[in-house]
Amino acid sequence: MIETKTIGIGDQLLRVGVHRGSARLPPLLVFNGIGANLELIEPFATALEDIEVIAFDVPGTGGSPTPALPYRFRGLARLANDLLDALGYRGQVDVMGVSWGGALAQTFAFHFPDRCRKLILAATSPGAIMVPGRLRVLMKLASPRRYADPDYLRRVGPELYGGSYRRDPELLKKHGLAIRPPSGRGYLYQLMAGWGWTSLPWLHRLRQPTLVMHGTDDPMVPLINAKILAALIPNSKLYAIDDGHLFLISRAAEVAPVIRRFLAESTSPRDRTSA
Repeated sequence: MIETKTIGIGDQLLRVGVHRGSARLPPLLVFNGIGANLELIEPFATALEDIEVIAFDVPGTGGSPTPALPYRFRGLARLANDLLDALGYRGQVDVMGVSWGGALAQTFAFHFPDRCRKLILAATSPGAIMVPGRLRVLMKLASPRRYADPDYLRRVGPELYGGSYRRDPELLKKHGLAIRPPSGRGYLYQLMAGWGWTSLPWLHRLRQPTLVMHGTDDPMVPLINAKILAALIPNSKLYAIDDGHLFLISRAAEVAPVIRRFLAESTSPRDRTSA
């Protein structure tokens, strides 16, 4: 179960969730997808069992108020680092980014290399310079309507998410019940954070052991983007699963052991980032 609370970081209030764990591993900091509140990752966090998971609603989503001004990924990475300090996590953490959150995870790993032990990138890309998804799908992502209109979500969800969500209406129903709609301005700020951003110039400088995970039927972010990430990040490996964009939720019981094994693998001295 995810325990939630609201905490102030400077002028920004953040709604934070922690799934308590007892594993002798660093906690896993998860950056969610665009417009997504932290409850949406609860099935995945539960499947990880005793691994401690930290997540927060990005400003303007879920229970975190919308800031007065837009932000960029680097500012969000700094906010996340300050949040870890405020929560009492002083050492290294493992970092996972999902979809839009994958860009934030890459940024965090790059700008805070001593804080990030291992990196997991799920259903994501190197940013603006990527192989795009289907145009009709991308056009639907420009609006947060799917978060606010359950009937619309049921109509467009299979096309947006692919994989298991094409075949099982119950998955969409459960997904919809966990949604807390973002504010319109908050969603716009998330879109703006990604405009023009790309990690391609510095992916080769990431030194964290990295697991790149992707669904083979992802209408939003084609699989080729995961292959590009895995090819350019030096110490990385690719895991592909026969599912769609939200495979972490629809196949949580299957992917959680893969992630547990990756996080438990020893890290050689040359794989660690230097101070």
